[in-house]
Amino acid sequence: MSNTISWHDDEKSLTVSLGDLEIAAYTYDATDEQRESPRPFFHPLRTTAGETVSVYRPWDHVWHKGLAWSLPHFGDDNFWGGPSYRKKTDYTWLPNNGRMRHERVLEAGASGSGFRFSHELSWWTQPGEHVVDEIRTIRIEPGPGGDAWTLVFETAMTNVSGRDVQIGSPTTEGRDNAGYGGLFWRGPREFAGGRIEGPGGATGEALRGTRGPWLAFVGQHDDSCRHSTVLIADATTNAQHPPEWFARSEPFACFGPAPFFSQEVTFTAGSTMVNRYAVVIADGDSDQERLANLASLAAETLQAEPVKAGA
Repeated sequence: MSNTISWHDDEKSLTVSLGDLEIAAYTYDATDEQRESPRPFFHPLRTTAGETVSVYRPWDHVWHKGLAWSLPHFGDDNFWGGPSYRKKTDYTWLPNNGRMRHERVLEAGASGSGFRFSHELSWWTQPGEHVVDEIRTIRIEPGPGGDAWTLVFETAMTNVSGRDVQIGSPTTEGRDNAGYGGLFWRGPREFAGGRIEGPGGATGEALRGTRGPWLAFVGQHDDSCRHSTVLIADATTNAQHPPEWFARSEPFACFGPAPFFSQEVTFTAGSTMVNRYAVVIADGDSDQERLANLASLAAETLQAEPVKAGA
């Protein structure tokens, strides 16, 4: 397969191709229902073998959106979608599903051997309060071996609400070991029962709530019976590094770094919060040696100084 990157932008979403294969679509101006907290998302995500490793609006949680930056407990507001967890009432539908609104594209173009896209977002609560301005940047880089590629995701959120906001999770609200929130990946249905893998040979759902620099999921596809690997690495510059992780393999596949898992973080009025991650999409099964190599690739891509479009 060619390592040549190309892209197409329809002013609502962009599609990035590696050679003739579309490997990633990023919907940056989402039009989902309010109760699903409309926000940008990646879907489909594909390996270099053409296998899809994400799902959009699964029937059990229609607010799950492939790979997306989603915060269920942003003060009293929900930028995750779906019902909100409250200790006294469990999960309850509340009029608090916010929206992340695309404002304008800042750049889109070649970045060395890859692709770079940056845009401005504004966050609005369901009642219509403007609470966050965000600059989000993504970078897609082909891997050196032709069997993997890396997505670098960076969010710089500025609190424009005029007050401090506590960012937490269902766990900080009182639900045990349910600290999801942040960059969250939902895998295809056939990945249920797949393998959660961490550094040093640690495996399984026991990794939920533990800290580490990276985590991975290995799943097997229907039809082809091939395997694929998704690995997410946390940047060492992130405030909560190494983060706690939320991960499940049953009844469905999902995981992500959860920087607000067990302790609320105060998002001070007027401050900017930056979080960066590298997501490696790899063809095939992965043992610990390969996972370590993919984690090294993620770290190197995070540390590499990107070449801006037009440079």
